[in-house]
Amino acid sequence: MLLRIHPDNPQSRNIHTVVECLRGGGVVIYPTDTIYGIGCNIFNADAIARIARIKQIEPKKAQFSFICADLSHLSDYAKNVDTPIFRLLKAMLPGPYTFILEASRQVPKQLKTKKDTVGIRIPDNKICHEIVTELDKPLMSTSLPMDGDIEYYTDPEVMHERFGKLVDIVIDGGIGNLMSSTVIDCSSGVPELLRQGAGEWNMTA
Repeated sequence: MLLRIHPDNPQSRNIHTVVECLRGGGVVIYPTDTIYGIGCNIFNADAIARIARIKQIEPKKAQFSFICADLSHLSDYAKNVDTPIFRLLKAMLPGPYTFILEASRQVPKQLKTKKDTVGIRIPDNKICHEIVTELDKPLMSTSLPMDGDIEYYTDPEVMHERFGKLVDIVIDGGIGNLMSSTVIDCSSGVPELLRQGAGEWNMTA
C-alpha cells in the first residue's frame, strides 16, 4: 500500500492505519528528517527478521536504531546516561542525529550489537513523531537496501514500485533527503563522531 500522509499536518486516520499495521507485525517505509527508513515494532521478532531478509543481513549486523518520540523513555532502552550526555541529547534532539548509547535490558536481544549498544533517534519529522507517539513504543529504523539509484531513496512512488511487495505500507510524506543522520557514539561517556551526516557536529573531545 502507498499511503499519502501530509508532512505538516499528518491525517490522524492515516497515522492510525500505520500504527495498527505495526502492532500487527507489519513492516513500513517512512520518512524521517534525513533519508526514508524501513522499520517495525522493536518487540516483533518476526518483523525484525523480515527486514533483515529484505536487507540480506543478520539483525545484529544491521545497525538498527530506535526512533523515539522524545527523551522521556530514554532510561527504558539506554543505561548509564550521565548528565553531560543527557544535556547533549536534549540540546541536539529532535534532529538529524543518531546517538549510540549503552543498551538496557529492555532492548530485545535480537537488536543488541556485540558491544551491547543501541542507537537512539528522535527525528525532526511530524509523521515519525505522530506514529511513535500513538504506537507508544520506539520504531525500529534502518536504511533501505543500498544501490546506486538516487530516486528510490527520495521518491516514495519509486520505493513503492521496488519494495511494495516486500513491505506492508510505503508512506508518501513527500520527497526525501539524500543524506543520512550524523552518528555520535556516547557509549564510553565521551562523544565520538562515527559518521558525519546531515547534522552539524563541531564538538571536540
